[in-house]
Amino acid sequence: MSEPTPAVTIIERMTAVLGAFSATHPRMGVNEIARRAGLPKSTTSRLVSSLVRHGYLAREGHQVCVGLKLFELGKRAGQPNELRSLALPTMADLRSATMQTVHLSVLEGTDVVYIGILPGRDSSALLSRVGGRLPAYATGAGKALLAFSEPAVVERVIERGFVAYQPGTITNSRALLRELESIRRTGLAYSTAEAGPGVAGAASPILTFDSRAVAALSVSGRIGRFDPQRVGPAVHMAALHLGRLSAMSALSRGQ
Repeated sequence: MSEPTPAVTIIERMTAVLGAFSATHPRMGVNEIARRAGLPKSTTSRLVSSLVRHGYLAREGHQVCVGLKLFELGKRAGQPNELRSLALPTMADLRSATMQTVHLSVLEGTDVVYIGILPGRDSSALLSRVGGRLPAYATGAGKALLAFSEPAVVERVIERGFVAYQPGTITNSRALLRELESIRRTGLAYSTAEAGPGVAGAASPILTFDSRAVAALSVSGRIGRFDPQRVGPAVHMAALHLGRLSAMSALSRGQ
């Protein structure tokens, strides 16, 4: 019987590391991961660092949790994450009130990633899908997240350049910075024909107590059948509510 190749061995070890996480062990230190994976601590530490670097795991202080890359690839089927679970009732209320599609999004790198969607009457016109991503500067949710991100994140967006996907897409740094400043003042981001044709939206960041954006809530629909300005205040109030829920949940976990 032939010996496993080094590549197979590495894959098996990475699988063991990822398999250490579960609903009852969503975040752990390296020692606990090594114990549950049945691997030496030094090996586990190297594998964790590599998986974090590629987005499959993420660090939360001295602990490690599942990263967005795994969510994007596998959509975390049957395992709704905590933020999405917290947000679903509020998202359902927004959809009932507006009859439009409601999104829950997070920022990964310079893109916005959709982690929750409740389809509305015009959902077939939208580009968004759970686990999908779009450039942050070209969406209302992405701009809401960028407005409350570190300056270095915004700089990376600017350095990567702009693509005019639709007539309303932001295509230069001056326009982006001006809009982000407005979003910081109002807590609301609007989009009109930016990423997809004929689509408009209103978005608001979900903030922690120290004004960090952990996600964004948005409502989108067809231009002409949906007025983002009218639903904007409701989206903002819903995002504020989710920010408080998220913060209280974190406090209850001692984070």
